[in-house]
Amino acid sequence: MTRRHASDVPGSLSPFQPWAASRWSESPASSPGRTTQGPPCAQAPPLTEAEAEGQIRKENNPASVSRPGRAARPGPGHASRPGHRVGTMEAVSPWKRTEPRVSQLSIHVVTWNVASAAPPLDLNGLLQLNNQNLKLDMYVIGLQEMNSGIMSLLSDTAFEDPWSSFFMDVLSPLSFVKVSSVRMQGLLLLVFAKLQHLPFIQILSTKSTPTGLFGYWGNKGGVNICLKLYGYYVSIINCHLPPHMDNNDQRLEHFDRILEMQNFEGHDIPNILDHDLILWFGDMNFRIEDLGLHSVRESIKYRSYSTLWEKDQLTIAKRHDPLLRQFQEGPLLFPPTYKFDKNSNNYDTSEKKRKPAWTDRILWRLKQQPQDSSHTPSLPAPNFSLSLRSYVSHMMYSISDHKPVTGTFDLELKPLVSAPLITLMPEGLWTMEKDALISYSLTPGFLSSPWDWIGLYKVGLRHINDYVSYVWVGDNQISFSVGLNQVYMDISDIPETEDQFLLCYYSNSLHSVVGISKPFKIWPRSLFGEDLLDEAQPQF
Repeated sequence: MTRRHASDVPGSLSPFQPWAASRWSESPASSPGRTTQGPPCAQAPPLTEAEAEGQIRKENNPASVSRPGRAARPGPGHASRPGHRVGTMEAVSPWKRTEPRVSQLSIHVVTWNVASAAPPLDLNGLLQLNNQNLKLDMYVIGLQEMNSGIMSLLSDTAFEDPWSSFFMDVLSPLSFVKVSSVRMQGLLLLVFAKLQHLPFIQILSTKSTPTGLFGYWGNKGGVNICLKLYGYYVSIINCHLPPHMDNNDQRLEHFDRILEMQNFEGHDIPNILDHDLILWFGDMNFRIEDLGLHSVRESIKYRSYSTLWEKDQLTIAKRHDPLLRQFQEGPLLFPPTYKFDKNSNNYDTSEKKRKPAWTDRILWRLKQQPQDSSHTPSLPAPNFSLSLRSYVSHMMYSISDHKPVTGTFDLELKPLVSAPLITLMPEGLWTMEKDALISYSLTPGFLSSPWDWIGLYKVGLRHINDYVSYVWVGDNQISFSVGLNQVYMDISDIPETEDQFLLCYYSNSLHSVVGISKPFKIWPRSLFGEDLLDEAQPQF
């Protein structure tokens, strides 16, 4: 019997970047055309009782699909085999559906032109980790001008870039998982979410739009992640627009071009302007017109920001551009974020003496509802609203000539999806010395695929490819019945460690996690008597 190990997970099944070619492998007995690949591991956060609310109804699983060119697996057989235990379904059985209530998600958005610098030692202030009253659900982080030299890009292709690794190191112990990322040269966009939200976040598309060198070079442009959040369409764009005072028209053209390129051909995704929310941020490079250097610095010194707002190019453009006017922004109550001498809080003292400006901005746009008449103002979608809690710069960070800017939002929504598509659990007592059993049930309408897989993760995982081992739901299936499916995990894939673990079901068609188990422990056999262990363990 051919077995795939943790290093063989298929690259075609996930939207994540491919790993080094040396990690690709395929068994001769595998299905034709399947390639496989594998990611590294780390650790994952526990679910609370509340996170299991709204469990799903039982439903028949579609008949298992046999793949061409593969002999029937002779090993651990079917539910009809004598001695096999179908586990107790109470833990997987559906809980009563209730009308979803309005929920609130707190989202922290970061934009920072890092000017090729490495991450500093402490970013607690930037990530609001010291704010005990702030209970965040998601982080959206956009960086510009990351080190994009040839050696750096080659290294970042084979391994995680230093900034992504830093954010995962800091956030994974707090139960945040990297949901998705996209990079184009110096532009990087990362989305993190609390573990309990993963089954309700579907990654629909990631896209890069270069606008430098007539659209052929990615030193300028935008990167986008389009996702479905509790059933609502959300587009997130991190951009870097052309610099310099005289290039305002070019900045506006690039803004439009990035927006126009967010068409999702071949996908059942609406036009970006029909998305429920667009978050757009980055180094937009808009400048302060007409006023001289001395006037600008004097206004900053005495915090007379209103004088500068009137001459801000983005503010002026929004007065005349109907589409741009639909994007909202918080009040600029912080000093201009560019240009500083590195490693200081002094505005540019070089020969060029660049005039300070609010180049780093965070905008958002809620979907407008159709108007009943020309006299009726457009309103956001019902049961979906966004409010800005804070919009600030962070002067304490000086590794760049830009200061980072953050916006913290409260998103209120009535979930369109209130239960995970898959409910799964470890069956019986898992030990290091026996094959293990996993039970799962599907929500009505969800079509499983033989390419779906279930990953075993340590509590504290950094991202979805951070599994310890995995099983294919098609290959390792041993039974299916009304509302209950079971797959086994071979003893060779059971880790010999007593850490806390959990299971995640990954849907190939949806490119997303659609179910998460509660945390559990894997026990050494020596802790239990033979009879007790044999009775608690499923028999194959």
